Amino acid sequence: MAPAKKPQSYDASNIQVLEGLEPVRKRPAMYIGGTDGTGYHHLLWEIVDNSVDEVMNGHATRVEVVLHKDGRRVTVADDGRGIPVDVMPKYKKPAVEVILTTLHSGGKFEAGSNYKHSGGLHGVGSSVVTALSSSMVVEIVRDGKRYSQAFSRGKVQGGLKTLGNARGHGTTITFEPDEEIFGVNKAKFDVETIRERLESRSYLHKGMEVIFRNETQSPAKEETFKHDGGISEYLPRLVQERGKAVVPSNVNGHARFDLTRDEPIRMELSLAWTEGTDEYVKSYVNGIPTQNGGTHENGLKAAVVKAVRNYIETHDLTPKGVSLTAEDIREGVVAVLSAYVMEPQFQGQTKGRLNNPEVQGQVDNAVRPALEKWLNDNKTVAEAVVARIILAARAREASRAASQAVSRKSAVSHKLNLPGKLADCSASDPSESELFIVEGDSAGGSAKQGRDRRTQAILPLRGKVLNAEQASTDKVTGNKELQDIVSALGCGIGPELDFARLRYGKVFLLMDADSDGHHIATLLLTFFYRHLRPLIERGVVHLAMPPLYRIDVGKETHWALDDAHREKILKERVKGNARPNIMRFKGLGEMTPDELKMTTLDPKKRQSLRVTIDDALATDRTINDLLGKDVSARFRFIMDRAREVQGEELDV
Repeated sequence: MAPAKKPQSYDASNIQVLEGLEPVRKRPAMYIGGTDGTGYHHLLWEIVDNSVDEVMNGHATRVEVVLHKDGRRVTVADDGRGIPVDVMPKYKKPAVEVILTTLHSGGKFEAGSNYKHSGGLHGVGSSVVTALSSSMVVEIVRDGKRYSQAFSRGKVQGGLKTLGNARGHGTTITFEPDEEIFGVNKAKFDVETIRERLESRSYLHKGMEVIFRNETQSPAKEETFKHDGGISEYLPRLVQERGKAVVPSNVNGHARFDLTRDEPIRMELSLAWTEGTDEYVKSYVNGIPTQNGGTHENGLKAAVVKAVRNYIETHDLTPKGVSLTAEDIREGVVAVLSAYVMEPQFQGQTKGRLNNPEVQGQVDNAVRPALEKWLNDNKTVAEAVVARIILAARAREASRAASQAVSRKSAVSHKLNLPGKLADCSASDPSESELFIVEGDSAGGSAKQGRDRRTQAILPLRGKVLNAEQASTDKVTGNKELQDIVSALGCGIGPELDFARLRYGKVFLLMDADSDGHHIATLLLTFFYRHLRPLIERGVVHLAMPPLYRIDVGKETHWALDDAHREKILKERVKGNARPNIMRFKGLGEMTPDELKMTTLDPKKRQSLRVTIDDALATDRTINDLLGKDVSARFRFIMDRAREVQGEELDV
């Protein structure tokens, strides 16, 4: 039996005390979030934020950032007051040396003394940069003199030097992140990351000039960012970048809500509802981006919901049959919120989230009444916003109902429970198999005779199918005709849909070329859109285009899709005294199998349209207007377009 191990001793000799900036170099992630690219750039943000603090408090107007040729060294300069250089009696060192080499040192601890608002309150940022840089040089111009001091890995490289007389004032810091911390080849400054950050900061402080000089390219490129309109100029850019149209018109016009307040909290807000399906808030506190949100964002979100609910209730716009959630109301919102807090409580040194509990109520109390008044003053915009919200609620409830529906069994093989009237194909590879959903048994018979039995399956439907827009999910899944479609496809329905189990690579809706056929096709498209949408999104669903007319001119035969096409053929093909023989098909059942094959089934000769979704919200709105329970929407649609239809064009 082996002897028991002697426990390791644990006494005072095992205790370490890290002094000065040693803790930063030992555990850099605690101060900058990590030693990856994010932490690498965080060093730059700390120095830039100090310069912006000077601007924010009225002591500077200009910040310049230079990315040097090697891509690792960067310079930040401002025209602020300049870091103090006089000696601090307690430490017997110049103030600049204490600030850059001592944790928790700076002039921002007492609120309102030197900085009314500041992004750096811990006195840690600049000293962390000193600790994690292989070289750092600071130049200060103030009191008619120019001063300089150098540092490396948290240590002073010589005392503060006076370089001579100088005009003006300001601070310039040049540093290079330490390869010992970040690795030789692991990280470099990214031009676009710096550019985006600097430009976004220029929107937050009206009148501030930000210059970015990129020397990594030849010739060097210099850009100047200055936005006197502030965040009201920032919002259109964000909307454009996200590729979203604004409800109801454009973000530069009356569809945007702007707010600037000093009480109960100093804040700026620019907000718009877009046609997008997600919510996007870009928030800042004292100029610092809070990518993880916080109490200021919570206050904004609560205010938006309360203001819209009050407007809906006041104007009796509450929809029937659908409940509006907070997520419905905020869906599609794009906003920029910039708040200024006297003593912000950030979550961690990286300042990703604001924790001040009182700020939530302050933002809510400022935004809610102002937004409600704006909605009342802009009723056209407000009604469009409410309509968009109701549409979002309907889409959400339809999705939830579908998720509760019982999915159909998969039909990967041909030995499963397929509809009895399905004339299946023999091919087992979905990529070469096609399903034609055909209107009527008569047309189905012709299609079965004219098809390619190896690759083309035919499923005839009887009459008009159920309107899936008005029917409950239970009714949809219980409907015999729609059940047959789902069973034939084999992929399931709603959230349970599994694209890998789809039995056909293409699905064609083959209806008569008249108004009844168009109606049936619309009903089927609604069913596919609401319950089998991935098939549309992946390009599986197609509209077959059978002809409405057969036109024989001498020995030539032409096929016309509709009346306009017929007239075009007659004009172009009928010459002289020729008398064309025109036959109008009352339905697909009147076409012979050969005619149906030649015009509609044969992949080499047929015409078809692939169904796509270019704008999901517009599609959703159109389907709801034309097939939903609200008849007034259809009435308006018909009346708006009544003049476009001539009497002889009506197909009754």
